Amino acid sequence: MNKGPIKQWLGFVLVSALIQPLQAAVIEEIVVTAQKREQNPQDVGIAISALSGEQMQQLGYTNAQQVTAMAPGVQTVQPNGEANYSIAIRGVANSDFTTNVESPVAVYVDDIYISQMSGTGFMLFDMERVEILKGPQGTLYGRNATGGLAHYITNKPSQEMDGYARITAGKESQIRLEGAVGGALSDTLSARLAFATNHHDGYIKNRLTGDDLNDGNEQGYRLQLLWEPSDHFELLLAARGMEQDIDTGLFEHVSSVNDGQLTPTLVNPVLGYIDNDGDPYEGDWDSPGFNDLETRGYSATINWDIGDMTFTSITDYSTVKREYIEDSDASPVRLFNFYLNTDAKQVSQEFRLTGQQGDMDWVVGYYFMDLEVDDSNGAITEGFVDPTSDTPAESGLDNPYVTKTRSVSLFGQIEFPLSDRLTFTGGLRWIQDDKEHDFQVIFADYDPADTGADPIAVAEIASYSGDRKDDEYAFRLGLDLDISDSTMVYASYNRGVKGGGYNAPVFPLSPPLDYDDETMSYDPEKLDAFEVGFKSRLNDGLLQLNGAVYYYDYEDYQAFQIVGIDTLTTNADADAWGGEFEVISAPTAGLELVLGAAYNDIEVDLDGQKTTSVQSPEWNLNALARYEFEVGAGSLAFQWDAVYRSEHFFSLTGLETVEEDGYTVQNVSVMYTPEDGQWNVQAFVHNASDEEYLVQTFDLSGMALFGMTEQYFGRPRWYGATFTYNFN
Repeated sequence: MNKGPIKQWLGFVLVSALIQPLQAAVIEEIVVTAQKREQNPQDVGIAISALSGEQMQQLGYTNAQQVTAMAPGVQTVQPNGEANYSIAIRGVANSDFTTNVESPVAVYVDDIYISQMSGTGFMLFDMERVEILKGPQGTLYGRNATGGLAHYITNKPSQEMDGYARITAGKESQIRLEGAVGGALSDTLSARLAFATNHHDGYIKNRLTGDDLNDGNEQGYRLQLLWEPSDHFELLLAARGMEQDIDTGLFEHVSSVNDGQLTPTLVNPVLGYIDNDGDPYEGDWDSPGFNDLETRGYSATINWDIGDMTFTSITDYSTVKREYIEDSDASPVRLFNFYLNTDAKQVSQEFRLTGQQGDMDWVVGYYFMDLEVDDSNGAITEGFVDPTSDTPAESGLDNPYVTKTRSVSLFGQIEFPLSDRLTFTGGLRWIQDDKEHDFQVIFADYDPADTGADPIAVAEIASYSGDRKDDEYAFRLGLDLDISDSTMVYASYNRGVKGGGYNAPVFPLSPPLDYDDETMSYDPEKLDAFEVGFKSRLNDGLLQLNGAVYYYDYEDYQAFQIVGIDTLTTNADADAWGGEFEVISAPTAGLELVLGAAYNDIEVDLDGQKTTSVQSPEWNLNALARYEFEVGAGSLAFQWDAVYRSEHFFSLTGLETVEEDGYTVQNVSVMYTPEDGQWNVQAFVHNASDEEYLVQTFDLSGMALFGMTEQYFGRPRWYGATFTYNFN
């Protein structure tokens, strides 16, 4: 890949931002609540990337994971292609797709923690803003925010009647509808209803059947009622849901006859198959996979002003139901299909009290979560033979398990000035996690006519039951120094924690069957993070320069690895260091430029072997240029943005089979908006250069396994047009 053009353009952006005269353009200011109160992100001693709902629309973001593109040092992780998502920040990532595993980068929606990675790829619609906080956020957010978090804030009901309607027509017959309407139902009650649907044909061709796969078929909704009987009390009731039913789980088959090596010109002797046409969007799958997902959530949020204090209560009940299956051998041979069936239920409650005493801002709170994951994973294959039955049936292993998590925590944080320009922040959270894990390995038969994974139990091979109770402490110490009215520097020491957990392997471990605590359980992860950074607003806010450097020291780093075809998490040692730099500039009237650069060097010591973490490129660069000018009675805006990720790996082995050399993805768009701003139309091309890049691989190489590597590629070039109408 030729990286020259992107590097040249990034250099141009940096020079332009620093030397061109600033004129009338105004950079949009966003209010964030990173510390549970409203602040400008430039005044908070935390590395924050924030986008407003309007900015997300201009960037063409329609999925929650797309927001990582313009955040330096932040990437999207797709453990199962488009069926599973998580976020990586500063090399803190997890590619484990097992349902009972929580990501080390937390995802929140309106202060509600989303525990299931399969539920974090939701559609973006009717959003107010998103905040991405980098570094451990264990004090105020707590739940597994070792690497940071992404907090999505939706538009709330108001007494004013307003709303919008949006339609997108795109490649592969795509039709995406989105809209919202809200307003007063009475003097004290207001409501808002928002929805989105997305449908398109598949962009991957199954040569075996002629079908188009990796289609789009999803819809989501959100209904909110806001009751405000006085100026001091409000109650927000919300219901949300999403459904997705897509044909996915389709990997490119690459022959890997030798362990850890790609051998694309050799026929795979295990399967007697080769796919060397060079097209990652075509294949021969005898049993195409699917992802059938349903999420629901119901919440009640109270904000009550009591004198100089505000009491907040957030109650939520969430469910995730999912059926997933894939053609894991990625071939016309019916050898190995992997599946996941999930039924997760989560109840959470947070009580929070915030206030100000003199110059000191403070917050104290209590958090409770009860999570039950009733799951099964397994493998269907003709490679197993059931000696007890003469009935033609496919056989395999079914691994049902139930993981129960009960977590309680107490937290508090204070912030007060030590002088006119120096501010101290201190916070502490105590967390107690109780976990129970009941796991079985069952030899089972499967009906070949059933496209799902409904096992008929034949015999139990092994089982495991375990429980653990862990006490963890997260804390924050920080100093913010205002060098001038426009520039601040900060230094912080954060302890981040992630609870211990349990493995759910697919195949019996090598004899003897070591289903014991040492193999099945892993300890909590602790991260000591040291960070120094600066934030500045120059030339009336038309130029923002932000930067940070950090050092991370892990204890019991939770290292995810694939051993053969099993997924296992074990504890290891790790450390990392890196830095970020961001420029946001309006150098001339109508022109806006953004540049982000992040460097990260993480080293994991796993049983004496030094390696790098998964999904952790050393370099992550992003850039955006937007130019808007008047045309008749309106304005026309041209926009280009790009993201570059350097070489990285999808497994701790660091072998050729799990390597991505690095890539650049570019997007372009043009938008017309009339003078009154009531409507706009935008044409876009995503992945304009049609870059072929890997988002996940699984190494099944060598004759002892399947002699192949699974590769999942990002979406190819996609184009379309969007029309938006706003009403009030």
